[in-house]
Amino acid sequence: MEIPRALSRNGGRSEPGLTLPAAIAAGALGGVVLSMSFPKYDLWFLVFIGVGLILWSFKGQSTGRALLIGLLSGFAFWGTLIFWLTIYLGPVPWLALAGIQSLFFSLGAVLLALCWRLVPRYLPGNWGRFFALPLLLAAVWTLRETVTSTWPYGGFSWGRLSFSQSESPFSGLTVWVGVTGLSFLLAWVSALALQICLSFRLQWHTSAIALLTAIAILLLVPGYKTPVTGTLKVAAVQGNSDAGLFAQRLPGETLNEHLAETIKLFGEDIDLLVWPENASDLNPLVYPQAAEALDYVTERLNAPLVTGTVTSDDEGRTFNSLLLWKPGKGPVAQYDKIHPVPFAEYLPDRAFWYPFAPSLFDLVPRDYTIGTRSNVFDINGVKAGLAICFDIVDDSLISRMIDSGAEVILAPTNNADFGHTDENVQQLAIARLRAIEAGRWLVQVSTVGVSAIIAPDGTTIDELPIFTAGSMVENVELHSSLTPAMAVGPYLGFGISAFAIAELIFLGLLRLLRLLPTHSLRNGLSLK
Repeated sequence: MEIPRALSRNGGRSEPGLTLPAAIAAGALGGVVLSMSFPKYDLWFLVFIGVGLILWSFKGQSTGRALLIGLLSGFAFWGTLIFWLTIYLGPVPWLALAGIQSLFFSLGAVLLALCWRLVPRYLPGNWGRFFALPLLLAAVWTLRETVTSTWPYGGFSWGRLSFSQSESPFSGLTVWVGVTGLSFLLAWVSALALQICLSFRLQWHTSAIALLTAIAILLLVPGYKTPVTGTLKVAAVQGNSDAGLFAQRLPGETLNEHLAETIKLFGEDIDLLVWPENASDLNPLVYPQAAEALDYVTERLNAPLVTGTVTSDDEGRTFNSLLLWKPGKGPVAQYDKIHPVPFAEYLPDRAFWYPFAPSLFDLVPRDYTIGTRSNVFDINGVKAGLAICFDIVDDSLISRMIDSGAEVILAPTNNADFGHTDENVQQLAIARLRAIEAGRWLVQVSTVGVSAIIAPDGTTIDELPIFTAGSMVENVELHSSLTPAMAVGPYLGFGISAFAIAELIFLGLLRLLRLLPTHSLRNGLSLK
């Protein structure tokens, strides 16, 4: 007796995909192309080609094949994107970080392959092909980004799709949907474009028009401006200090270089002076000569100073800190970095991880403690949000500072370990999107560059060349209203992830319900 087609596992079978060698080639090529959409290449439009190739490589693949293809395409992407790690730190940290991120990429590939199998089977026709499937693929891609941006140990969100768009026409969307929402939209357009390219039926032209219309709508979304509540004249100093991990320097050299450049500003009428992360390499809370230097510059400029330094407490814990130093008062506030880089600035669960790679983890000379203080300074009535280096990639920290009333964002950093590499411009791109997302002016100041002052629309107001001592002095506008992105951003990321999970569960249940009667019918036939 023939099993009815409606009950057959082959009914509505998803379309076949590429052969394994072709899928590996497409995924790996897509990973490299996707990395080129990020700075320094800044070929932002390649994001659609790169994501499209990667998604195509998972079509019609089994779980095992998807794991392999995802691992290789993930390494092609991450290995290229963060190759700057090798310049000063060697291949071991690069291989470790790219390898870990590739594993997450591989797990995401399994879910994406599942989408390719389930949606055409249970949501057939144009509705499934051009609406349901692209949405689900984009949601699953964003789910993977969201998970790896927060877990484990705070995550590593460097390679999110949105971070490739700081110089693109789509960057303005960040003020409405945040960096998570922008990643989702980019993945959705990429998936829809892929489906259209894979379809050669009569509806192809209609679908192409729909895609172009969707892109046009995204490009025509107007900007959003929050009202200006005041101004703050900020001076930011780049000392051109080799403050890298392996720098052979005398204690106090970095402090003296920033002091020397600041002296050139004497006579300027400013409201705030900003130095980079670890600009005071002697802790002024411990060393009187460092405290005297900070007293000297703040009193001569009659303005408070925000400077980076390394501090410790009575329990022997070490912190990557910012100090607010006021003329005649000294230190009045302290912020300790909340998101030190795991496996770089500290080794979490050291007793567990160290035996796996002693040579790698010997590169982590000290463990910075995760800070718990507020990431907002009250500077003579102006609230400034604080993001030390890697803090800038953390969605929750940006939300926290804005919720605490930050009117401007200060982002001191130390890029000395990465020289002329892409790390500098990639970090600046992230900072630019944060300025747009939050609707705030942002001051990024580095020990060696890139230092820049960025307006809420992403425009660079001033910038210092890399490896050049100098300063920027600008009237920075203050904003206190919430942008749509800051109002809905945390909920949007949760909503997209919840949609992806719920849809996969729904499709999985449909598959289970469809298999159950088939299994029962087959058992009945065998008994006869």
